[in-house]
Amino acid sequence: MKKLHLIKNATIINEGRTFKGSVLLEDEYIKAVFEDKIEISESFDETDAEGLLLLPGVIDDQVHFREPGLTHKGDIFTESRAAVAGGVTSFMDMPNTRPQATTVEILEEKYELAEQKSFANYSFLMGVTNDNIDELKKVNARNVPAVKMFMGSSTGNMLVDNLETLNRIFSEISMMIVTHCEDETTIQKNIQYYKNLLGDEIPIEYHPLIRSEEACYKSSSFAAELATKYNSRLHVFHLSTAKELSLFNSDIPLKDKRITAEVCIHHLWFSDADYAKYGNRIKWNPAIKTESDRLALIEALNSNKIDVVATDHAPHLLSEKEGSCLKAASGGPLIQHGLIAMLQLAKTGNFTREKVIEKMCHAPAELFRIENRGYIRPGYFADLVLVNPNQSTTVTSDNILYKCGWSPFEGTTFDNTVLTTWVNGRKVFDNGVFDEQVRGKRLLFNN
Repeated sequence: MKKLHLIKNATIINEGRTFKGSVLLEDEYIKAVFEDKIEISESFDETDAEGLLLLPGVIDDQVHFREPGLTHKGDIFTESRAAVAGGVTSFMDMPNTRPQATTVEILEEKYELAEQKSFANYSFLMGVTNDNIDELKKVNARNVPAVKMFMGSSTGNMLVDNLETLNRIFSEISMMIVTHCEDETTIQKNIQYYKNLLGDEIPIEYHPLIRSEEACYKSSSFAAELATKYNSRLHVFHLSTAKELSLFNSDIPLKDKRITAEVCIHHLWFSDADYAKYGNRIKWNPAIKTESDRLALIEALNSNKIDVVATDHAPHLLSEKEGSCLKAASGGPLIQHGLIAMLQLAKTGNFTREKVIEKMCHAPAELFRIENRGYIRPGYFADLVLVNPNQSTTVTSDNILYKCGWSPFEGTTFDNTVLTTWVNGRKVFDNGVFDEQVRGKRLLFNN
């Protein structure tokens, strides 16, 4: 017997509109969306969402859940649990685990783990190395969204720096190529310069000067050049500079773009002025840059030069974040508070709430061609989030759900609270309580 559930009287934000309405769920799916009169003859359970925002579930296209091999920092169970508490119903995890996901066999083992452990829907990117192109060609584009290439030194031996390999990947791989772009030669030159100037104990404030605008632009522009040459599908992760924006186009609909870009929440929220307060807690690769870069990224999001917003959720133990600029680990946990941080930026006038939903929910679904997700539409999976716009959330050590136990947002008060999250029609999170039996599904792609 089919199970019906009505979410009524909600303020729905979807497809560029905000309107009062109700959504009927039938098992895993959205059965109907009502803007006016509700006409249902069958019996159903209901949730009264008066005064609340009903949103599509967030799709985070870049996370590091650390499993397998780095599970002292986080794992699929703990980090997907934090994800659904933050309104994220689907995620795409990166290949730099241990072992690295650079063969189809290892990649499929990660999917098997997620099937057992993930509260949210899941997908995993295949990693590129200098010598695994034959493995890349085995990947089924129906089941895997993209291949991930590090054109920078964030992950050691996953750095792809062989020119012949780069040309082969862009010319022979038909799947989307996702890149982390920072030029290694420029970074090493900058490290040596600041070591000569300051010694080995370089302060964190120099991180954006070492992983500089030049390092980012040189690598991003090279990737864009290769993609243009071979007509590849290229998606550049975590833009951090105004200069890189010249590489992207705002005049083409997303479905027609061959070269696209993502920005992460920390690059929209923080600037280099914040290193004095937060120190290594806001050390990421690419580095957080200037206030003018931050404002340019916001403007590019509004103009659609930037297509997607993600978290780059990358937990480390605080002990791993200690030390000087060259010693402290790069990355931080964000997924539990990403949606409410973006809604806060919207409230302070940086962009509209509709734009937040476009860039966090609709655009990832369109870009990666995810099947039947990312929108509140009949026939789509019921991945939904209720947010109270009149209830604040203060981030404290007591309510952080990450395995690593800390957040760069500790002490921050946001003006919205995630109340309820549905994954495939099942209420997985409700007012601080989890249904520990719910598991997400593997994302599928119309490639």
